[in-house]
Amino acid sequence: MTNRRSLRSRSLVWIATLTMAIAVSAVAAGAGTNELSQARAGTAAFHNFAKLDAGYGLFTDANGIACIDNPGVGAMGIHYVNGALVGDPSENAATPEAVVYEPEANGRMRLVALEYVVLKSDWEGAGNTEPPSLFGETFMLVPSGNRYGLPDFYALHAWIGKHNPSGMFSMWNPLVSCPPA
Repeated sequence: MTNRRSLRSRSLVWIATLTMAIAVSAVAAGAGTNELSQARAGTAAFHNFAKLDAGYGLFTDANGIACIDNPGVGAMGIHYVNGALVGDPSENAATPEAVVYEPEANGRMRLVALEYVVLKSDWEGAGNTEPPSLFGETFMLVPSGNRYGLPDFYALHAWIGKHNPSGMFSMWNPLVSCPPA
């Protein structure tokens, strides 16, 4: 009888622990989902390239390359950046610093991702000691000496317009391509 009670008691503790873990995961996932909803709503008009806000301008790497790719790994696409937002160390899911397009064969531009960027010096200058995060994801540090010619910066991609088999927040998407140079 006591073994049965002990087993039942342990089972109840296990069930309670599992239920608590699921609840905590759901709350964390809900926060990320809510921010993704804000990002999608805030940038919905940008699916029509002609409606790209005037605050966003074409961004190229230090060699003047507009469509950013990494052969064998994937691509990002063509970035349009709002410099005023890059200079602001606060992060808002609805207003990404960059919107990223993939050029399509028919000449159209397809919104594939959003990119959130903050210069490390601005972030730390605002008193932050940990890297920024959105969607429950920590931004990646891109050190100076990068292909963009920028000082240290933090970046996070959100592939809202094209599935990324490498992950929703991965830097490179193997399904995105740049036209041959």
